[in-house]
Amino acid sequence: MDLPGVREIVDGRSRLPWQAGDAWLAGGTVLFGASRPDLKRLRDLSTWGWTPLAVTESGLVVSATCTLAELLSFAEAPDGPWPTGRALIAHCCRAFSSSFKVWNTATVGGNLCAALPAGPMISLAVALRGVCRVLGLDGRVRTVPAEEFVTGPGSTVLHPGELLRSVELPAAALAELSAVRRVSTHPWGRSAALVIGVRAPVTAGLTVAVTAATTRPLSVSFSRVPSAAELRRTLREVFTPDLAFEDVHGRADWRRHLAEHLAEEVRRELAEEV
Repeated sequence: MDLPGVREIVDGRSRLPWQAGDAWLAGGTVLFGASRPDLKRLRDLSTWGWTPLAVTESGLVVSATCTLAELLSFAEAPDGPWPTGRALIAHCCRAFSSSFKVWNTATVGGNLCAALPAGPMISLAVALRGVCRVLGLDGRVRTVPAEEFVTGPGSTVLHPGELLRSVELPAAALAELSAVRRVSTHPWGRSAALVIGVRAPVTAGLTVAVTAATTRPLSVSFSRVPSAAELRRTLREVFTPDLAFEDVHGRADWRRHLAEHLAEEVRRELAEEV
């Protein structure tokens, strides 16, 4: 898709005032994926030169400009840290309904900021209790829990001019056991429901995150692996009918039912590990 309205591309580090028609440019796969006649100026994030990934004592820092290919390469590298966490990362990377060409261009930050319900990087960040670092044009930084970053389809907490700098995934979450269930109406299609469960190895506490079936990410946590009835009851309390997403890939009531079914499969798999 062309962007005929764009008149200039400027250095992402520019202090030019933010104006209507501005947009941040990372991989560009979202910007060029649909008609955007409102865009006038792109601010190129590649000029920042951010390191894609950094392993620290606290966990994994994923730059917003880290590509899917770079993240997947880290996840599948032999003898790396957090084998269970990296397996989950790889699974979410492969949930993209796109070609390898897109994987080498699309970025983690772009997937989060696009705020599509089916965005697998949203699912990953929420399930691993990620924290988003948001940078303003004035240099100010604020942190937002990943679960609160996306507020609806195509909507985030970002204010005009703000950008997503990185996502920090804590080491404790990366070390937990995980189970993933995903359903699409086509083998390479967009996710209709994506459910991830993570279980703490010591306390056996369980967190279940639901995306794709919802207009915004949802998660429920338990101090232990719950019964099937307890999980279903708790999910229904938070996953109210008004939060069920509906489009050509699936009806809202079907997605809501599907999320419950996949959550139970995740619960059973992780219960067997206790």
